[in-house]
Amino acid sequence: MIGYFWPIILVVASNVFYQIAAKSVPKRIDPFASLTVTYLIGAIVSFILYYVFNKNGNIASEYEKLNWAPFILGICIIGLEVGFIYAYKVGWQVSTASIMQSAFLSIILIFIGYMFFKEQITFNKIIGVIICIIGLVFINK
Repeated sequence: MIGYFWPIILVVASNVFYQIAAKSVPKRIDPFASLTVTYLIGAIVSFILYYVFNKNGNIASEYEKLNWAPFILGICIIGLEVGFIYAYKVGWQVSTASIMQSAFLSIILIFIGYMFFKEQITFNKIIGVIICIIGLVFINK
């Protein structure tokens, strides 16, 4: 059972610290300059963890398996991070920015899942979308 939940626990815990850190980036620094440090640290930690989890690993042979996705993911991550940093710089509260984007993201991904991944749009998902929209109204009051 823990094998099923640990990735979500990791995402939630990481996202809590991510939001705190993004909110704490000094307003006087350019977000892109800040992200150069962020990604340098991320690259170093990823490199180390690759070898921690793959004692006899060969990272060069792993790179031969790359497709387009990691490159697009890198661009998307920049958009996510800069978006949150700018949102906090212009006054979004840490308690609402993430909820707002998550609600809109969830609504959009229901349709993306249906159109591109053959996932079903169920009555429960439609009710969930309605609840998300109602929640957004209450969060912003």
